[in-house]
Amino acid sequence: MATESIIRKTLPVGRTDRRTVVQKELVRKSLHMLIALVPGIALSIGVFPTLLLLSAGVLFYSTAEYMRLSGRSVALVTSITVIASRSRDEGHFVAGPVTLGVGAMLALLLYPAPAAFLGIYALAFGDGLASLVGRAFGTVKLLPDASLEGSLACFVAVFAAAYSLFGRPVEAVVIAVGATLLEALPTDDLDNLLLPVGVALLTTLLLG
Repeated sequence: MATESIIRKTLPVGRTDRRTVVQKELVRKSLHMLIALVPGIALSIGVFPTLLLLSAGVLFYSTAEYMRLSGRSVALVTSITVIASRSRDEGHFVAGPVTLGVGAMLALLLYPAPAAFLGIYALAFGDGLASLVGRAFGTVKLLPDASLEGSLACFVAVFAAAYSLFGRPVEAVVIAVGATLLEALPTDDLDNLLLPVGVALLTTLLLG
């Protein structure tokens, strides 16, 4: 999905068109998954400095994006934004990186470290792999913005992260199901906020 929702088209996509879409999604989601570095940074330098770094990154990107819309460019940032943007973003502020950073910040602010970290991993890998798998292989639609293949990828990714962090398979299944349902909702870039916060909340309720 978002930055990050998966768009499963109702019309068949030609082989060339599908390859182009998947290639763009690969670039976008490779950048998206870099948010998975945040827990490691927080462990290394602390939560507060990490929040400051995320805030600075969001501010810098927002400034670069407003400059792009006014006809100016910021080296590298503008080029990457154009390459990774979707057709729906043409002529508009590309909000995905902003909601991505804010989603990670909310998880760190609202929840203790293990739960917050899982929320961020769900955002990075659950959402990221769901989008890639859904665009590349998605054929069975569950919802307008969700395919069976993409949702299964999200479930597996979040289950693996939850089990790795907590070692409790039953709770990991419940958390993965919750993450998969949140990821499948047609919320566009807002899933970058809902997924980390929702998964961190569910984790806190289940595991304390």
